[in-house]
Amino acid sequence: MGNFLAGEVVAVTGAGRGIGRAVALAAAAEGARVVVNDYGVSVAGAEPTSRVARAVAEEIAAAGGEAVAVADDVSTMAGGRRVVETALSAYGRLDGAVCVAGILRERMLFNMTEEEWDPVLATHLKGTFTVFRAASAVMREQRSGTLVGFTSGSHQGSVSQANYSAAKGGVISLVRSAALGLHKYGVTANAVAPVARTRMSAQVPMELTEIGEPEDVAALVVYLLSDRARRERITGQVYTVAGPKIAVWAQPRELRAAYADGGWTPERIADVLPGTVGSDPMPLLARVEAAARAAADGARPNAGPAPRAAADARPGPAGPGA
Repeated sequence: MGNFLAGEVVAVTGAGRGIGRAVALAAAAEGARVVVNDYGVSVAGAEPTSRVARAVAEEIAAAGGEAVAVADDVSTMAGGRRVVETALSAYGRLDGAVCVAGILRERMLFNMTEEEWDPVLATHLKGTFTVFRAASAVMREQRSGTLVGFTSGSHQGSVSQANYSAAKGGVISLVRSAALGLHKYGVTANAVAPVARTRMSAQVPMELTEIGEPEDVAALVVYLLSDRARRERITGQVYTVAGPKIAVWAQPRELRAAYADGGWTPERIADVLPGTVGSDPMPLLARVEAAARAAADGARPNAGPAPRAAADARPGPAGPGA
């Protein structure tokens, strides 16, 4: 047992499997008391069971740590509140909230249904909001705390997961809004875009050339939850962790601008925009054709047995948002 998070209380959603489980175990190993939340569903969000969260809490206790399980669905306001209320009733405070919960319902945009769109947004984005909403009220009163949201490199766009991509982009904006709004109360907020072997990453049709294990992601999250990260004023950031690699994403900013005396017309824009303002190429466009070929061949290059049992991902209204 370490002491990087000694005395802290940390709540983790999606903590039953994969990345969420690795975060919960790592936080407990560093001295935190942990609220383990997991609705216990499949990758698609079906068949909930409370056994998943209980098993991780019992694993933490068996290793000498302290944990309590909550099997609520965080895509509801009541579920998000219950995660925070459980921390308060069990341990009297809440120092960190980590939102990993997520599901997948893959479909091309022109075929996607409302039933495939709404649950994904509800689990990833609203599920982060419900916990952030309840946790931020507590942390504001404490004048300390850390929020960690889980996003994905798919926030850049996705060929066949517009729902997931939109939700993950929303998580980034929510995290940045939390960082701005809670800064004066001593509360930080950051996002993690992991690349790790999980049930979700096994569904990606193109090869992930940089990929690690859930435990790699957990190490970064533990750091972000710590006093050392808060002292460094790390907030409003998006970090990727992929095995040995940690990277920070750029903040949104304008690249180039042009001005027109007397206003713009479509004709003037057509003359000026391509050569002066230009565009910013999408990095993923170059990979679309290769991904399409792999999908046509039925390839799942990231599937296969993970080298560690913990690498079984956790996507469900309480599972990883990798």
